[in-house]
Amino acid sequence: MLSADLLQTAAERFGTPLYVYDSAELDAALARVQTAFAGARIFYAMKANPNLHLLRRLAAAGVGFECVSPGELARAEHLGVPGGRLLVNGPAKSDGEYAAGARLGATFIVDRAEEVGLLPPGSRALVRVNPALAISTHDHLATGSKASKFGVTLEQAPAVLDALRAAGHEALGLHVHIGSAIRDAHDFTAAFERLAELRAATGNVQVLDVGGGWGLDADLHGIAHEARAAAERFGAELWVEPGRYLVANAGTLLTRVVGTKRTGRNFCLVDAGMTELIRPMMYGAAHPVTPLWEGDQTDVWDIAGPACESGDLLARDVTLPTPERGGLLAIAEAGAYGAAMSSNYLSRSRPAEVLWDGRDWQVIRRCEAPQHIWQAEL
Repeated sequence: MLSADLLQTAAERFGTPLYVYDSAELDAALARVQTAFAGARIFYAMKANPNLHLLRRLAAAGVGFECVSPGELARAEHLGVPGGRLLVNGPAKSDGEYAAGARLGATFIVDRAEEVGLLPPGSRALVRVNPALAISTHDHLATGSKASKFGVTLEQAPAVLDALRAAGHEALGLHVHIGSAIRDAHDFTAAFERLAELRAATGNVQVLDVGGGWGLDADLHGIAHEARAAAERFGAELWVEPGRYLVANAGTLLTRVVGTKRTGRNFCLVDAGMTELIRPMMYGAAHPVTPLWEGDQTDVWDIAGPACESGDLLARDVTLPTPERGGLLAIAEAGAYGAAMSSNYLSRSRPAEVLWDGRDWQVIRRCEAPQHIWQAEL
C-alpha cells in the first residue's frame, strides 16, 4: 500500500470516497505472474477492473483480455486489441457478443453444448469444463463446484469438442476456471487431476486454459508447476486468466470518518459503503483496514457505511484508535471489484479513481456529479 503521506495528500486533493492505485504494484503483480507462468499466454479477466487506463497499461505489456459482456468487448475494441488476444466468455452470451467476437477475431469459450450451433461460422473455441469440486472460497465465487452454472460436465466435454469440429469450427482445446479468491492451492491440483481423466477421450489438444482465481498470497510457482504439467499431459499450450491477482493489491479505497455511535456494538461511520465496495456484503470478504491517525486509546469497531441497509458494513471487529470526524481510513485490496462493482444505489455518485505513477497523481476516472446519474433518464 502507498505511504500514509501520499494517501493523505490524495484524499485532500480529490476528496473521499476515493479509489487510489499504485502503478508500481500493478507492474509488480504482472511481473510475478509472467515469471511464475513463463511461456504461458496471459489474458486479464477484465471484470476485476475495466478502467481504460489500467487496460491500456496491460495491453502495452502484451497481455490479452477475457471479456464477459458487450461493454467489455467494446473496451477492448476501443483500445485496438487484436483478436488473437481476446477471449469471449460467459454462460449466456448475447447475439451482439457473438457478432462482436467474430468481427474482432476473438476466441470463444463454449459454456454449454447448445452454443456450438450459435457460434459464427469458422470460430475458434475452447470448451469450458466444470470439474464439480468443493472449492475453498465463498459459494458465490465457486465457479467450479457441482452446483455452479458454469461449464459442461467432464462426461459432456469430449462430445462438445467433436461437435465443434463437425460444425467446421476450430476446437482449440479445454478451459477450466474454478473460482475466485481461492484459499487452498490444492483445489487447483484437484481440478487438473479431474481434467486428466479426459485425456483418453479427447487426445491431444492445442490449448489448455486454466483460468485464474489464485489467492493474493498464493504460491504462484507451485500452481504454475501443476498447471504446466496438466498442459503437458494434453500436449497443449498453457493459457491463464488472472484478474483479481493483478489489480487487487494495487488499489486502496480511502474513506473518512463521519462519526461514531455505541449501541449494541461500536460503529465507526464512514463516507464509503456498499456502493463503493460491495465485496464484504456479497462475499463476506475481509479487506485489511488501516487508520491513518494515531491515538493512545483503542477499541474494537465495526466500519459502517452510509446506506440504509443493515448489511452495509465494510469490516467488523477492527481495532482502531478512537475515531474522530474527518479521520482517514485506508481499505486495502480494493483494486479488484471495488470500482468495477460500484453502483449508483441511493443515487450516490461513484467516486473518482486516481493513479500514482511514481511522480504525481493522475486522474483516471472523474468523480460523478448527480446529473451524470440521471442524464440517461427520459
